Amino acid sequence: MPPKTDAEQTERQRQQLYTDDYFAKGHWVRKIWQTFVALLGWLAVIIPCGVTITAFWGAYDPRVWHIWSYREGIFEIKFIGALLLFSFVMASIFAVSMTIIQNRKRDRLVEQWPTFNPINQRKRKNVLDDFMDERFGPAEFRENVRTCQVQPDQNLDTDQIHDLYTQRDLNDLDKE
Repeated sequence: MPPKTDAEQTERQRQQLYTDDYFAKGHWVRKIWQTFVALLGWLAVIIPCGVTITAFWGAYDPRVWHIWSYREGIFEIKFIGALLLFSFVMASIFAVSMTIIQNRKRDRLVEQWPTFNPINQRKRKNVLDDFMDERFGPAEFRENVRTCQVQPDQNLDTDQIHDLYTQRDLNDLDKE
């Protein structure tokens, strides 16, 4: 059923980010072809794995049917297994050590009492609000005006806010 209004059309476009004809009605040739390609791809994975597993198993148990039993192939399987085991151990050590380091860092920095004085923080906000109101006009005007031209004498010096906090004894950075 087609959408009746533009809002329904927009909603439908927003919800449907992609389409796939495989799951749509009809398109039988596409469904058959894509199913065939998918099955062929899975066979290309399963058959070599099965042959390798039975060959390796058959090297230790002659009752297991296997296609090949070359010593070089068995050695390569063992070598690749050792490499994968080493890689897994190294990745595990890295992951566990990084988790421990991050947890310690979080405990040491993030979950402590704030690194600033919350009382002074509120005072700093009030002092800065008063300074900005005096310098540039009321906050309501500044926040609602479309464009505002700042005069050259209204520009802030590099350390003006830092000096303002120092004058009012609200500078937590200099205290230790």
